[in-house]
Amino acid sequence: MKAEPDSRIVKGKDVKFSVDDFATVSTTAWEGVRNAEARNIMKSMHVGDKVLFYHSNCKNPGIAAFAEVSKEAYPDYTAWDPDHPYYDAKTDKANPKWYMVDVTFRSRAKHFIPLSLIKHLASLSSSSVSDPPDEVDYIGKEGMKAIKDGTHQSRKIERPAGRRDDMGRLGNAGRTGWLG
Repeated sequence: MKAEPDSRIVKGKDVKFSVDDFATVSTTAWEGVRNAEARNIMKSMHVGDKVLFYHSNCKNPGIAAFAEVSKEAYPDYTAWDPDHPYYDAKTDKANPKWYMVDVTFRSRAKHFIPLSLIKHLASLSSSSVSDPPDEVDYIGKEGMKAIKDGTHQSRKIERPAGRRDDMGRLGNAGRTGWLG
């Protein structure tokens, strides 16, 4: 789930939504997704699926929290509102183009996971390197594969090598690390 921690004005409205905002509201619609691939992923999501809350459009983008789908895909009505920042004149109510899901905040990442670390791990994930570095070995081969593949489906990233805690987070309870 991409979100913006810093203020940014679109059509006269601030579209800022940080991990602090998410924690305060607890459950929110994941609205305004205007990318076909992301829309299709959202349409395939089910209640209980894990979601990574990702800070974007800021100096240090990365994963800030963990969430869970609490309502499956339904038409994104913000696309029909000409005053809304994510209005899309090419969609209509009879044949919706854009969808959203509701997500519920579960927890903050124990350690912020910067995009630079994800990119670094991806660079190590050449076809000859499938094991993660010792510092993050708990993400396992499946986690490295998900990072290498560049998947945007957080479900694949959050369930590496069968190692997850009760929130579906990477790592084991009691271990330290960037997600631990």
